[in-house]
Amino acid sequence: MKQQLSSKRDYRQGMVANASRHVLMRPGYWLLISLLAVFTILILGIDPQPAEATRQLPLEIKQSTTVEHATDPGPATVTDAGTEAEPGVAEQETTALAVTEDRGAWHDVTVKSGNSIAYLFAKLGLPPQQLHTIVSQGGAAKNLEKIYPGQNLRFLTDQHEGLLRLEYQIDKLTSLTVSRNGEVFEVSTAHVTPEIRIANASGTINSSLYIAAQQAGLPDGLTMELADIFGWDIDFALDIREGDQFTILYEERFHEGEKIGNGNILAAEFINSGKAFQAVRYTDLGGKTDNYSLDGTSMRKTFLRTPVDYRRISSKFSLGRKHPILNRIRAHKGVDYAASSGTPIRATGKGKIIHRSTKGGYGKTIIIQHANKYSTLYAHMSRYKGGLRKGSRVRQGQIIGYVGSSGLATGPHLHYEFRINGTHRDPLRVKLPGSPPLDKKYRDDFRKKSAALIARLDTIRNVQVASSE
Repeated sequence: MKQQLSSKRDYRQGMVANASRHVLMRPGYWLLISLLAVFTILILGIDPQPAEATRQLPLEIKQSTTVEHATDPGPATVTDAGTEAEPGVAEQETTALAVTEDRGAWHDVTVKSGNSIAYLFAKLGLPPQQLHTIVSQGGAAKNLEKIYPGQNLRFLTDQHEGLLRLEYQIDKLTSLTVSRNGEVFEVSTAHVTPEIRIANASGTINSSLYIAAQQAGLPDGLTMELADIFGWDIDFALDIREGDQFTILYEERFHEGEKIGNGNILAAEFINSGKAFQAVRYTDLGGKTDNYSLDGTSMRKTFLRTPVDYRRISSKFSLGRKHPILNRIRAHKGVDYAASSGTPIRATGKGKIIHRSTKGGYGKTIIIQHANKYSTLYAHMSRYKGGLRKGSRVRQGQIIGYVGSSGLATGPHLHYEFRINGTHRDPLRVKLPGSPPLDKKYRDDFRKKSAALIARLDTIRNVQVASSE
């Protein structure tokens, strides 16, 4: 009996073994096993790679700045890596910023109308406390409060630390840099010395100095400087005559081959009614700069010849003038300068105000007592300059009031009087006291330097005369 059971068990085991071998030999079996294995891996999240073979792939991290412009008037155009943004349109995230040093990213900013430095800081997400810390240093840092449209600034910023560096090109010759050192902001400026070239200009007056200067190619700034140099000796409203001539040598400033502006007039000559006036700019070893005549006398006088930037003078000094309102002969011991109402009036010399109020037919009037025996009167003002009162001291050229028609006046003009020891003198003809001459110890150096400049002036004038003949 036992033998029969053993034979049946052996028979069944043999049948199972044969069936297993038969299944394993089928191709579909292994395909099924593989699919089950993959399915198990996906379900359970098993990493098929061994742990020691795992590696990190490098990721490219791009930084960007989003700047909203839609609701702000006159926004700045903030660009990253040279990307321009149209004003008035909200900007999308820009391309990657150029990462510099070991942290931070650069932003190029173009100043637009209405922008301020505080506005730019806010747009870049920089803390206002950092701006306050920088500007409160004063000095060069104050230039940041004077930015104007068209200028470019560069900001190096960090998301966590704020401003790291700021670069500001103030003009073509001057740049400002703000560098961060820990929690301290250091402000510095750099100046480029321009190349100086000497140019010249000359002209003959047929109608006015202004027109003749324009025809000679002089900008307004140099024309005004020419008038200032000789303004103590020549009245450019009354004394100018047809045929008067001028010749000047002046500086032109260049940077990298490009002209960036004009400098000072180095030497000038003005021939008025046949009389020649010459002046040379000179800086002594002590650093003092002034314009001198060839004998070392300063062109600067104690008094300005005229108290207002006028275009014409309506009435000259005359003891037999008929007053236009009183309709009778009345000594007009002064000069009337016709000018638009509100034109600034300048003190012709330094001194102390001894009268500031209405004075009969003079209307609103200021009288200034100058050193020793001189005094000047300014009448028919529309109003006084704020902050001035009786007893105030003023400097030469300081604005003291504005042209008007107060008192007995037919129209807006300034009535100006010049008095010596209380006696009226013709302001257009009186000989004005001069400033101290050049110190004797500088005379030889002045003569050497001025001789070369005057020789060049003579050559230019002679060429001009020859070409006009």
